[in-house]
Amino acid sequence: MDGHDEHARRHAQNHTHTDTCDTGCCERLEAEGEVAVARLILDGNDPEHAANHVAGAIGTDPSLPEAHEALAELVARVGGPEAALRLFPDTARYTGALACRAELLAALGRPDEAVRLLAGVMAAAPARPWANVAWLTDPELPSRLGSVSLTQAVLSLCQGLDDPVSEAESAALVPFAAMVQAVVARGDDPQLAAVASGLARRLGDAERAIAWGEAAVRGGAGPMGAIMLGNALRRFGRVEEAIALWTRTVEQDPSQTYLMVDLAESLAYLGRRSEGLAWLEKVVAAEPAHEKAAPALLGMRFEDDGDPRHLLALADHHRAHPGHDYAAYLLGQHSRGLTWVGQVAGATEACINVLRQLIEAGNLEVSGEMSLSIIEPPSALATLRLVVPDLRMSFLEVGDPDPRVPARDVATMVWQYSGLDAVPAVAPPSPQTAALVRDLATPNWSGPTGLYDHAVGLAGVPVTELLGVLAHPPAPQEAPWPADFATEAPDYWVRSVQTIACAGIAHHRADEPWERSERRRILFDLLDGAEDWVCEAAGMALVAVAWAFPETRVEILDRLLNRLGLLIQAAEKRPVTILGSMCGLALACPWLEPRAAAFVHDVLSRLDSES
Repeated sequence: MDGHDEHARRHAQNHTHTDTCDTGCCERLEAEGEVAVARLILDGNDPEHAANHVAGAIGTDPSLPEAHEALAELVARVGGPEAALRLFPDTARYTGALACRAELLAALGRPDEAVRLLAGVMAAAPARPWANVAWLTDPELPSRLGSVSLTQAVLSLCQGLDDPVSEAESAALVPFAAMVQAVVARGDDPQLAAVASGLARRLGDAERAIAWGEAAVRGGAGPMGAIMLGNALRRFGRVEEAIALWTRTVEQDPSQTYLMVDLAESLAYLGRRSEGLAWLEKVVAAEPAHEKAAPALLGMRFEDDGDPRHLLALADHHRAHPGHDYAAYLLGQHSRGLTWVGQVAGATEACINVLRQLIEAGNLEVSGEMSLSIIEPPSALATLRLVVPDLRMSFLEVGDPDPRVPARDVATMVWQYSGLDAVPAVAPPSPQTAALVRDLATPNWSGPTGLYDHAVGLAGVPVTELLGVLAHPPAPQEAPWPADFATEAPDYWVRSVQTIACAGIAHHRADEPWERSERRRILFDLLDGAEDWVCEAAGMALVAVAWAFPETRVEILDRLLNRLGLLIQAAEKRPVTILGSMCGLALACPWLEPRAAAFVHDVLSRLDSES
């Protein structure tokens, strides 16, 4: 998975670069068209309508001179900037209209308001050249700006920026950064120097970020200065210095609990996790529901011992405190790479191994029949046919107990057998449903609750349609995933499609109480159906439900263990390709009793030794 993900990331970056060039040309043409329309409408004496098109031109290409000339013509037509302001009210939601208003405010001699407003616009779309306009690059502007107002503007901008920003965003922000530099150079406000350090850090300017942070500390910016300087030192590799600074700061001011979290995480980064844990435990002892320290403590404990119960506690913390986004962030970070907790499990069938070899060899035109010793899950064979439609599989035996027989009598089935051949027992989904599931399918998620939330977009899809997707998945060639991941690993694609479809079923008639709901019955039927990837997908959907709704945990784990027990018994007599994955589903339930968890780990160890 890691190799595929890295390849996909590089491909996506390259694709984005190519599109940027093409998009820029298209935006210039679109903006020029808006200008032409605005002038025609203005000639017809309809300034309100013309203003919409001027805003459209500047919003599409803020650096287009003709767009600003059209704004000037509009201003002249209505009697000046003050009158024109009403055409671009401060309640406008479109960035182009707000950029026009900022320009008018600057023309009226209200630069502080203008810069604050434009900073918010820049934060909303930082890769656009909003700052490359005459009024903002006026060399006289810095002398007219108040440092308090600019501090607010820089803070507003930084809230919308990644750290670091992209190359395109960095280029777009150069004029604004130059203006900030000129005001900071006056040396009259250490708070401005502090927030400017944060901007320079995001732009990758190590020298200025550290210098401005040091100026803020010397000037008396207090904790804000220490925070920003420490962030700059840490970002540019001087972590020990950041730790020393922050230690002094929190010792002098114990109320800086958020800074204590940064200190603790920096200590852990240097391998001093026990010291970091001690700081976090100190904060949480005083504030058990601290927005950042409580999740950070759980995350660091997971790093320390790998116990998934800490991840479950993160999910429970976020459910109890939906505004504590750091808990969700850490859950996603620590779930990454964990089978079923954060990503779909890969397939182990012999026919999938054959498929991978054919893909690697680039030999997908092969035809004929291949014989395998024992029957394999229908979804695995369907995946093979999606990619190599002319290759047929035959089997020498079924095995005992018969994998074609459900674990119990079920009312919902996805596959039915004619001899050794499995055929869909459900109709194909509509093209609309197939497309919706295709677009939502993902091999990774930010913890089971993240998967549950991600599938909410399928809540209104009829359950028969979602069942249809399980047996009739979109082809991997249709996947919207970056690079060629889906076609290189079609088993991950199909299993991801089935998982999101089952998670969608978990939202079916969500107003029904779980214990007597249709979604519960269907998912348990799918879990206990004939051996297939669908059992695993349904199992993951149930795990997601259990993480999201604690009252369901005992029953869902009992049902998963029951199904797992039957598969373990079957594996004593014949191969069970889904056994390892089903073990992973049980272990994805951190409320599993430790002795049972140890037994499941033993089963996995035996499977690994036999492979």
